[in-house]
Amino acid sequence: MSEGGTEETRGRLRHLNLTMMLPPIVAAGVFTVAFDAQSWLDVVVLGLGVVAVVVTFVRWTMGALFPVAIPCLVVAAVVWPYGVLGPGAGTAFFSIASVGSLVVSRLPGRRGAAAVGLVAYVAAVGVARLLVAHEDALAELFRFALLPAGITAVITGLMFPNKRFYDVVRDLEESRDREAELAVARERIRFASDLHDIQGHTLHVVKLKVALAQRLVRTDAGRAEEELREIHALVADTITQTKELAYAHRRLNLSAELENAKNLFEAAGIRVRVHREADVDTVDTGAGELLGQVLRETTTNILRHAQAGQVRITLSKSGITIVNDGAPEGPVPALSGLATLRQRLAGNGGELTVEQHDGSFLTAAAFPHDRPEDR
Repeated sequence: MSEGGTEETRGRLRHLNLTMMLPPIVAAGVFTVAFDAQSWLDVVVLGLGVVAVVVTFVRWTMGALFPVAIPCLVVAAVVWPYGVLGPGAGTAFFSIASVGSLVVSRLPGRRGAAAVGLVAYVAAVGVARLLVAHEDALAELFRFALLPAGITAVITGLMFPNKRFYDVVRDLEESRDREAELAVARERIRFASDLHDIQGHTLHVVKLKVALAQRLVRTDAGRAEEELREIHALVADTITQTKELAYAHRRLNLSAELENAKNLFEAAGIRVRVHREADVDTVDTGAGELLGQVLRETTTNILRHAQAGQVRITLSKSGITIVNDGAPEGPVPALSGLATLRQRLAGNGGELTVEQHDGSFLTAAAFPHDRPEDR
């Protein structure tokens, strides 16, 4: 996912928060002012507290809280003592509880200590009500200290899961970004592999045919001219395949690849036998394309790396097996093209086997009959 997609998701979350939460917050603020204000000064001071809450919440939804955090906290911290010591506005803690809980939940560290400090401040200011009120002390403590501190603690506690929710959303967005990047990387690898199949195979065949034409130009001019025509046709076909690959229209045909492999082996003086245990058309299209790629890559490897005298190709309902002689002694060489194909077959429910024994090299690609797509 692009950065634009992430911003779009955050924008939807912000819109949801503003739509669902801002109206109740404004309504609660207006109620506190209307309920406790006894003069125009009270309206102005308590109203400033409501404005601080609204500004803090809007910036909180934008993820840009900290530039306004300190000014809003100062306003809210002043409104609460004013309400306690002035008109006796018990609901004036609304501003400090709201602003404080939003800021505390977004702190990078020590959020627990900050939450305790916020609740203690609300309670301490509420206790100061006893300095100006000489009525029922317990009732005053409950109204101005215990109740505001308890509500502040609950609101602040509820903001921590909310913060965690946003963290989860952010992690999910980052995960989707990484998955998108991996998908692009896999597609680039696939494209490079297909391009290697086309260009590498063709260039090696052209090299063989040019060498053959050079040998025939003086002894059999007609055959040399035929080889040159085939080279021209091969290059033209490769250009077409490259264009199809660029537009994601390339489709390998296993039967055509089989015929092409036979012609190449015979042109190189290699005897080839093809044994069909099942009709090629019984293999589904996706598997057929992969088997065609395996045959093409194996043909190129035999012509390039082996001193083969004969090749045996066996087609079955589940896959293809190619066995050649003339393999060099020693461990199985690292063939990057086949390694890539092994991963692609595995991703489609198939498997690729490569074995070397007594000068023979076996390449087998198979798809089990009970693959999920067959059920």
